[in-house]
Amino acid sequence: MSQKNMRNIGIMAHIDAGKTTTTERILYYTGKSHRIGEVDNGNATMDWMEQEQNRGITIVSAATTCYWKDHQINIIDTPGHVDFTAEVERSLRVLDGAVAVFCAVGGVEPQSETVWHQADRYEVPRIAYINKMDRTGADFFEVIKEIREKLGAVPVPLALPIGKENDYEGNIDLLLMKEIRWNPDNQGETFTISDIAPERQELADEWRESMIDALSAYSDEMTELFLEGEDVPLELIQKVIRQETINRSIVPIFTGSSLKNKGVQPVLDAVINFLPAPDDLPPVRCHHSKKDEDMLLERDENGPLAGLIFKIQQDKEAGPLCFVRVYSGELKSGTAVMNIDKKKRERVNRLLRMHSNHHEQISSVHAGDIAVVIGMKNAQTGDTIGSEGYPIILEKMNFPDPVISVAIEPKTISDQDKLKSALEYLKMEDPTFTAKENEETGQLIISGMGELHLDVLVTRIKDEYKVAANIGNPQVSYRESITQAVTHTELFSKVLGGKEHTAEITLKIEPLERGSGNRFTSEVKKTVLPVDFQEAVERGIRSSMTSGTLMGYETIDIGVTLTAAGFNELTASELAYQSAASLGFDNALRKAAPVLLEPVMNVDIMCPAEYVGDVISSLTQRGGLVSSIESRPAFELVIAQAPLVKMFGYTTTLRSQTQGRGTFAMEFSHFAAKEG
Repeated sequence: MSQKNMRNIGIMAHIDAGKTTTTERILYYTGKSHRIGEVDNGNATMDWMEQEQNRGITIVSAATTCYWKDHQINIIDTPGHVDFTAEVERSLRVLDGAVAVFCAVGGVEPQSETVWHQADRYEVPRIAYINKMDRTGADFFEVIKEIREKLGAVPVPLALPIGKENDYEGNIDLLLMKEIRWNPDNQGETFTISDIAPERQELADEWRESMIDALSAYSDEMTELFLEGEDVPLELIQKVIRQETINRSIVPIFTGSSLKNKGVQPVLDAVINFLPAPDDLPPVRCHHSKKDEDMLLERDENGPLAGLIFKIQQDKEAGPLCFVRVYSGELKSGTAVMNIDKKKRERVNRLLRMHSNHHEQISSVHAGDIAVVIGMKNAQTGDTIGSEGYPIILEKMNFPDPVISVAIEPKTISDQDKLKSALEYLKMEDPTFTAKENEETGQLIISGMGELHLDVLVTRIKDEYKVAANIGNPQVSYRESITQAVTHTELFSKVLGGKEHTAEITLKIEPLERGSGNRFTSEVKKTVLPVDFQEAVERGIRSSMTSGTLMGYETIDIGVTLTAAGFNELTASELAYQSAASLGFDNALRKAAPVLLEPVMNVDIMCPAEYVGDVISSLTQRGGLVSSIESRPAFELVIAQAPLVKMFGYTTTLRSQTQGRGTFAMEFSHFAAKEG
C-alpha cells in the first residue's frame, strides 16, 4: 500500500476519557473485531495484558492495524496515566497524527495538558473528539472554550451534539449541514442522515459561519467566496481543513459517545481526510554517525533503510517483539540489518503485522509503515536500525529520571536467576525503569516513575515471570548538590607495581541553577596538560558525580572547572589524573556545604466542592503548597506541589476524605533542598 493511503495515528487523552473504549469501536467498525470489547468487563481487545484488565486502565501502548475506505490505519493506543509517560513519549515520537479524546464532563484535565504539550514538542497534528456526551454534566461548548484557553489551540468544531446527557441523540454535521443519528439495533454500525430540524437551524448556521470564518483566515479563495456571500464548495473546505490541521494551525473538533456507539465513524473519516499521510510530512531529522553531522532524511520507499525501534515487548515463545517504525527504505524478513546505536548486526527472522496481541506474518515493510520484528537480540527502545553503508541515527528520545525506588530480594537461590532475567527484560521494555545494586547494603534497588508504575512492575515480576520475591517499602530517590563555590588542589602520588604515579590538579566547583545538570570545563591549555590526561580528569570527575558525600546519592547541578594542573612527564599517568580528579571532587564536595535534595511533585486533585477544605488542610499537613483552585461543572481542581516522600499512601487518605469520589494525578516537577 502506498504511503498516500496510510495513516499512523495515536489515541491520546487523560486517564478515563475513554481512549480504549473509542479504539474498541474503531476496531469493530473497521471489521477487525467481531464483537465490541468493554474495559469495564475486562475484555477490551487493546487492554490485553492481565493487569490492564484487572485495573481497568491502559499500561502498554498496543499497536494495531485496521482498514477504512481503502486506507490502512496503524493505531497506537497510549496510556493516560502520568506514571506511564514514557509509553506516551515513545508513541508520539513515531506517530504522524493523533486523535485527542476529551471527556465532555471533565474537559481539559491536567494530564490532557501534559500529553497535549508532549504532542506539541513532537509536532504531531491533531483532531479532537469530545466523548461521553451522554454523561450527566456533559457540556460540549465549555470543553471547546477550555481547549482554546488552556491548550492555546484553535478549535474548529465540525460537528455539534443534538441534546446532551440522557437526551443526547446524535450530531449535526457542519460540513454536510445534516443531522446524523446512529442506529442502536446494530451497535451504531449504520446511521440515518436527515435535514436539520427548524429549531436547530439557527444554531447550525451560526456555527457553520464561524467555521468558515475561522478557515478563511488561511485561504484567500475562501475569503473571497465568503465576502461575496457565495456558497463555499465542500472540497475547498476539506482541503483547507486538511492543510491547516497538518500545519497545526487548527484542531477540528468532533463529538459523540463511544460507549453508546455514537459519533465514531466521522472520526475515522476525519483521520483519513484531515490527518497527514507519512509523505505529507517534512523529512525526518537524524544524525550521520560517521560524518558526525545532523541531516534530513527523505521519507522515501526506495531510499536507504532507516527504522526506529519505539517499543519492545517480551513474548514467552518468540522472545523480544521489537515494534519498528520504518521512515525510509524497505525492511525484509530473513535479512540482516545494522543496529546503528549498538554497532551490531541483527537478524530479522520474522516480520509481523500486529493486531493488539494477535498477529499476521508479512514478508516486508516499507517506509511509512509500522511492524514487529522478531529475532533481534540486542535491541533496546530508541535504537535505530539501518544499513552499514549509511549509518544514521534517528532522533533520540528523552526519558525523565525515575524518582521512586523499592528494594527487592528473591526468596530462594533459584529465584535469583529468574529475577535477574526478568529485570533485564523489563529494562529493555521500559527505559524509565532502572535496577541497580546498592554497593553499601548489597540490596537490589528498582526505581520507577511513581507508586503505580512500580506496583505494576513488581506485580509483573511476580505474576508474569513467576519470581517469588520480597518487596521493601517505597523509598524516595534523593539527589545531592552544593551551596557554595570552592577551589581545591589535590595531589596524588602512589607507587604501583614498582612505578611512581603522580598528578596534581586544582578544581573549582560551584553550584549551578536547578535543572541545568552537571558540567565540566577545562581552563588548562593542552600544552600544560595533554588532552589524554585532561580526558582522564573528566572521567574521574564524572564517575565521582554518581555518588555524593552526604548519603551516597547522585549529585546534580554542579559545575566543575579544571583551573590548573601540574605535569611531570616521567611520573604522570592517566590513572593518576583520574584518581586525583575523583578524590579531589569528593574532597571539594565536602567543603562546598553539600545539601540533600528531594523530589517535589506537581499534584492535581479533583474532588467535589464540599470536600475541598479537608483536602487542602491534609495536603498542607503533608508539606504541600496549593497554587490554585479551579471550578469545573462536576468538581473542583486543586493544583499544588508537595514533596514526594510525604505523598506515599495519599490515595487511601484522599479516598476516605472524599467518600471515594476524589482522584489525583502526580508528576515530577523538580528537586528542592530537603527541609529538616
